[in-house]
Amino acid sequence: MTQNELKQQIRQLAEERDALLIAHNYQRDEIQEIADITGDSLALSMAAAKTDKTVIVFCGVHFMAESAAILAPGKTILLPRPDAGCPMADMVTAEGLHELKQQHPDATVVTYVNSSAAVKAESDVCCTSSNAISVARAQSAAKLLLVPDRNLGRYIAAHVPDKECIIWEGYCPTHDRLKTEEIVRIKGEHPDALFMAHPECRPDILELADHICSTSGMYEFARNNPAKKFIVGTENGILWRLKKENPDKEFILPSRSLICPNMKLTSLEDVLECLQKMEPRITVSEPIRAKAQGSLDRMLAAPRD
Repeated sequence: MTQNELKQQIRQLAEERDALLIAHNYQRDEIQEIADITGDSLALSMAAAKTDKTVIVFCGVHFMAESAAILAPGKTILLPRPDAGCPMADMVTAEGLHELKQQHPDATVVTYVNSSAAVKAESDVCCTSSNAISVARAQSAAKLLLVPDRNLGRYIAAHVPDKECIIWEGYCPTHDRLKTEEIVRIKGEHPDALFMAHPECRPDILELADHICSTSGMYEFARNNPAKKFIVGTENGILWRLKKENPDKEFILPSRSLICPNMKLTSLEDVLECLQKMEPRITVSEPIRAKAQGSLDRMLAAPRD
């Protein structure tokens, strides 16, 4: 089948199955094109919590589908590629976090949404890159455990100087490998371009940024800023929507390494097969789901930064 034929079959079957197709901003272009909703982790979590559809097809990675299962327990959650994981999420376990909590019983655990359901269940509140600072500032505790992204943790810590921050040593391999010299070079080649950086990037990268924000923040910044050229410091999947919304502007990736292999696993064929078979289904056991929902509910209630 051609791509257009695949897309037509997917949309027809999604309607028959009463399914909502949601896709993360890092998915392949053709996956974003067929989705009902595209967005960052916060936007997709909110969509999962609010939809009246009975089925959610989550084009993303495993922890995202788990979040949907936590927030929408009455829905059928499908993940077209169950092998689409997140290396950062795998860098922290519930057991490891529980041990750290015992060492710091007076601390509040602020966990990035890029984590497993079991880790969320051990957390006090979750955050996304679009509300991490607001969430941290809202905590009354003088000590925070920031899990699992060390780069996001350092970014948060810089904005809450009144709190002691203990930072887990996880990271996103895609963002962490962006190099300072690549940014310096591309800025030199395009001196009129503004550099937007994701807070999962290393601190030395963020120091060079004109604007630090989530993927949703990048869409807003590019749309509202009069500049005509932007350097994009995040995964390359974001380019599809940036170019669609701003056809008169230029978007430049500073490195060929800004590709997440897991985010690129999902194909149109996977989505179609998923809807045909109504599997693989993602579920979360009720004891873990109930605990994790509290941390996600508090994330959803927080304002964006």
